[in-house]
Amino acid sequence: MSRHVAIVTDSTAYLPQAALEHHRIASVPLTVVLGDRALEEGTELSARSLAEALRKRRSVTTSRPGPQVFAEVYRSIAREPGVEGIVSLHLSAELSGTYDAAVTAAREAPVPVRVVDTGMVAMALGFCALAAAEAAEAGGTLDETVAAARKRAEGTSAFFYVDTLDYLRRGGRIGAAQALLGSALAVKPLLELEDGRIGMLEKVRTASRAIARLEEIVAERAGDADVDVAVHHLSAADRADQLAQRLRDRLPGLGELHVSEVGAVIGAHTGPGLLGVVVSLRQVTELSTTGR
Repeated sequence: MSRHVAIVTDSTAYLPQAALEHHRIASVPLTVVLGDRALEEGTELSARSLAEALRKRRSVTTSRPGPQVFAEVYRSIAREPGVEGIVSLHLSAELSGTYDAAVTAAREAPVPVRVVDTGMVAMALGFCALAAAEAAEAGGTLDETVAAARKRAEGTSAFFYVDTLDYLRRGGRIGAAQALLGSALAVKPLLELEDGRIGMLEKVRTASRAIARLEEIVAERAGDADVDVAVHHLSAADRADQLAQRLRDRLPGLGELHVSEVGAVIGAHTGPGLLGVVVSLRQVTELSTTGR
């Protein structure tokens, strides 16, 4: 079936492969540099290998896709029958240069490309991509597809527990003063994605209390609303499964619940032990009746 608006995102959305295929969403991989090896996220480096490298304090850095990578993706999609435009949705520009690379490539694309800085990451970005895909499948225009993604972003929150702030400090994603304060006080940090940046939400004394508090925060944010939830982890599968089960039991409006290990790009900045929860308000796609 032909489509008028195609959707592109990047590998940090951590969408299930089945969802990518069902909605025909193209995912552009970011790169993880492990020592002197550059590896594409999701294809060449497992989460287990990453966690082991981080524990051994090996050099791990991340890199955005180059504009030429996006340019080729846009050209390939534009050759598909019926495609008249592309909506390209990416992780927060405060966290990566991926958005800028996509904007550069979009200027030379053979069809109009709307590049969106969602201000999100992980399944917070993934839910935005799904909302855009559903709007496009319903016949939405470029503007309506972008609006659906932005609306979903407005109703989406992401919270994270990490065992240490050291990895975020090393990657420049959180201030050195905050990281040192956390270490000095021996606290377990709870973080929030806000305005596209990762910031401190609360400091809790023990890991068990921090995870219990994470559950409470998610329950408070969800309330009785209809929500979709994603639970992410790195090398903490048991913790993630247990938290997911507790959320399943206590969120009355729960729709989809995804549990997954994050990829190498996010894992490199958070470290083993990460536990994250994305809570996203479910919304009905409303399109104009004026036609395309």
